[in-house]
Amino acid sequence: MKCRAVSMHILSAAALAVYSCTLAAQQNAANYPSKPIRWITPYPPGGSTTTLSRLVGDKLAEAFGKNVIIDNRPGGNTMIGADAVAKAAPDGYSLLLGGHTQVILSLLMKPPFDVFKDFAPVSIIAKTNYILVVNPSLPANNLQEFIAYAKARPGQLNVASVASGSSQHLMGELFNMMAGVKMQHIPYKGGQQGIIDLMGGSVQASFSNAINVIQHIQNGKLKGMAITGDKRTAGLPQLPTYAEAGLPSYDPKNWQGVLTTGGTPSAIVHKLSSEVGRILALPEIRDKLIASGMEPFHTSPEKMAAQMKADYAVNAKIIKAANIKIAE
Repeated sequence: MKCRAVSMHILSAAALAVYSCTLAAQQNAANYPSKPIRWITPYPPGGSTTTLSRLVGDKLAEAFGKNVIIDNRPGGNTMIGADAVAKAAPDGYSLLLGGHTQVILSLLMKPPFDVFKDFAPVSIIAKTNYILVVNPSLPANNLQEFIAYAKARPGQLNVASVASGSSQHLMGELFNMMAGVKMQHIPYKGGQQGIIDLMGGSVQASFSNAINVIQHIQNGKLKGMAITGDKRTAGLPQLPTYAEAGLPSYDPKNWQGVLTTGGTPSAIVHKLSSEVGRILALPEIRDKLIASGMEPFHTSPEKMAAQMKADYAVNAKIIKAANIKIAE
């Protein structure tokens, strides 16, 4: 009986400890945020990532009544910015724009963090549509003409991407395999210089984020061949999807999400996710994202985590088939 009494005492103490931790987490979430939040974008200022960060970050600041500081930390193939969040205090005050990119790079590099353990997914916020754009001097005026042009010139066409191992790089390699062409990959440090060189003619093509090239297509500085996704973008209603252009099986996925530091209390993560979902449903935010070639897309933290694992498996196959390697 004495042993049983001791056991019951231990169990009661354990239950009390669990209850105390749960209560503390709930209180932390109720008081969150009590100071400014730092939203790290691991890319140079400008372009779609900064636009997306500011659209959602500014609305978070309005909702929470606390500053959301957009902090551009480029470099190291997004690793510098991502590592800052991975190693931050697990309290929800450091956010990262990313998810998909870090999953891909974890297949190609040895990052200073574990992408599945050192981050807490909050929500996917936008699916990004990519347009195959070419220099206007190319005689191709649609996707099938471009494929025929590239097939007749194996290895002669240069295709720009933001970096080796980036989503754009993998899109190009997948296109090579599915269209039966061979284009030369040219990596840049960020997307803007690649677009400038594409318009200048030193590279001939790019799989570019729609927001970065819609205006250039509209003013004739670039030609659009096709856009990813299952529907056309409002900014370029005349531009067909890949399915409409004759390559229906080509539909690479790319998205941006919000993550915070692994170990952040679940109540805080879900509070952030819920608020992000409310923001993405606002007509003004939806309209701006859609006009920029992005599709607002909110998920639970659990579904974002599942998407990251699925992306890992899919991209591992592409990387192996194309023998993609990048220098660390």
